[in-house]
Amino acid sequence: MRAAIYSRVSTNNGQQSPQMQISELRDYALNKLMADAHQRRFDAVLIWKLDRFGRSLRHLVNALAEFEALGIAFVSLRDNLDLSTPSGRLMFQIIGAMAEFERSLIQERVRAGIRAARAKGRRLGRPRAAVDAAKITCLRTQGCSIRDIAAELGCSRSLVHKTLANGSSTGVASTAG
Repeated sequence: MRAAIYSRVSTNNGQQSPQMQISELRDYALNKLMADAHQRRFDAVLIWKLDRFGRSLRHLVNALAEFEALGIAFVSLRDNLDLSTPSGRLMFQIIGAMAEFERSLIQERVRAGIRAARAKGRRLGRPRAAVDAAKITCLRTQGCSIRDIAAELGCSRSLVHKTLANGSSTGVASTAG
């Protein structure tokens, strides 16, 4: 069986070192590892510990699902986890459920934060850009292209399109796209 291994530390500030992991595993770049997995260059991934593999719980679950779909075994040395066994696959399902739960909590917090910001009167999204709607209309009637108008006024082409479509003479148009 051919195997790939991966180790990492959270920071590179001199206080953490992957040497402990490297003594048990050889370092292997994650992006290269995933590319090699898709090319079926190995049969198993051996890691030191689960929290040293994934960038986040979501990343971990996605990577494990990719390995499973590719028929690549995944073993975490310190967690005694081998996804080629029935108990390992059960653990993967539990990890997946936790990732889904974490995503739901994050979505809930974001929605609550948005509601709270709106309740305080905060405007969300991109800031509005002041444009001279009359000048845009004038330049367009003179035959200027949308691109030229945007370049001359220092705004986006989509803002020029929106301003012309709205026929707005308020002098303010949104840059949100």
